[in-house]
Amino acid sequence: MNLDFGQFIPSIPYILKGIKVTLQIVILAGILGFALGIILSFFKISTVKVLGWLADAYTSVFRGTPLVLQLMLIYYGSPQIFGYQIEPYTAAILSFAMNSAAYISEIIRAGILAVDKGQKEAAMALGVPYGKMMWDIIMPQALKNILPALMNEFITLTKESAIVTTIGVTDVMRRSYQAGADNFSFFEPLIIAGLIYYIMVMVLTILGKALERRMRRSD
Repeated sequence: MNLDFGQFIPSIPYILKGIKVTLQIVILAGILGFALGIILSFFKISTVKVLGWLADAYTSVFRGTPLVLQLMLIYYGSPQIFGYQIEPYTAAILSFAMNSAAYISEIIRAGILAVDKGQKEAAMALGVPYGKMMWDIIMPQALKNILPALMNEFITLTKESAIVTTIGVTDVMRRSYQAGADNFSFFEPLIIAGLIYYIMVMVLTILGKALERRMRRSD
C-alpha cells in the first residue's frame, strides 16, 4: 500500500468548505420535503379517494425509482421540459425534497393513525374544527411518536446528498474528488470525505436523541 495522507493536509480546508453546501441542500430539501410530506399524508387519510390515489401514486413513483435517476431527470431533462437549464444546486434541492416527501408522508401518516382515536372523537364532540383539531391536537402527538423516524430520514438524506457530485455541485464529495485528481490519488481524499460524512451523521444522531429526550420530558 502506498498511502500518503500528508499530501492532502493543504486540501482539507477546501474539502471542509463543501460541508456548507451539503448542509444547505439537506436543510432546504428537508424543510420542503417535510412540508410536502404533511400535505401528502393528509391526502392519504382524506375521505376524498382521488386525493388518496394521487398521494399513493406519488409515493409509489418516488419510492420505486432511484434517487440519482430523479436527480438526473430534473437536471438534465429541464432544458427539454422547461426550456432552460435548472441550476445544479436547485435541481439537487428539488429532487431531494420530492423524494424525501414520499417517505416522510408515510411516516407522518403512520404517526397520525397511531394517535388514540379517542382524541379525535373528543375533539369532534367538543365541536373543534377538523383543521384546528389536526394541527393543534393530533399532529403534536404524532410528531412525538415519529421523531426518531424523521431523524433517520434526515440522516439518510445527508448521506445520499453525496450523489449531487454527479451533476457538478461542489459538495464534500466533489471537492474530495477534485483534490484527488490534483494529486493523482483518490483513496486518501475519499477516506477524508467519508470521515466528514460520518462526523456529520454522528452529530445529527446526538442532536436527534437530545431533542427526543426533551420532548419526552415535556409530556
